[in-house]
Amino acid sequence: MASSSCATAMAMALFMAACSLTAPGNFHQDFDNTWGDGCAKILNNGELLTVSLDRTSGSGFQSKNEYLFGKIDMQIKLLSSLGPTHDEIDFEFLGNLSGDPCTLHTNVFTQGKGNREMQFKLWFDPTKDFHTYSVLWNPRHVMDFKNLESRGIAFPKNQAMWIYSSLWNADDWATKGGLVRTPTPFVAAYKDFNADTCARGSPKYCDSTKSG
Repeated sequence: MASSSCATAMAMALFMAACSLTAPGNFHQDFDNTWGDGCAKILNNGELLTVSLDRTSGSGFQSKNEYLFGKIDMQIKLLSSLGPTHDEIDFEFLGNLSGDPCTLHTNVFTQGKGNREMQFKLWFDPTKDFHTYSVLWNPRHVMDFKNLESRGIAFPKNQAMWIYSSLWNADDWATKGGLVRTPTPFVAAYKDFNADTCARGSPKYCDSTKSG
């Protein structure tokens, strides 16, 4: 980590290869804590998951299941690589100066290639309450990223992906060149996970019933 800044990026990313699930989730049943030496915690009988970052470690969690197409919802309350051919659908919340709008950074990776970064200044304060963030992914589009394969633009459709989230020190690129410094520790919280997804091998079903 090149910078000591504790401003962070949180990524809710979908990773590769299949299952079908339609029901409100329980974090005990649906997710595993993957790293952070106890900094990720499942609370309230599986209804709430928190990740924290201090001066020694961040933390992260990953879904037990893999998904190929579907709609993923998660309520998130913010705090005041996997190889050359991985796929990702990213939400990243970037550190900001006190009082400035929070920046939402999005990207889509197909076979390890991204370069579809977009940034948005949020019109609400994501640290004050839970807000629902959704990914809608089907054979035609991901969120507002249109499927333009006919024009030579790669589109993720051949590998199912995990749901993965982490809290980490994003160094200079997420902190306005290292200007933003936030005291640790701090905690982000997640609840009301829901996945309405398709099993791998059934793109026609997804295309006809979950096209959004």
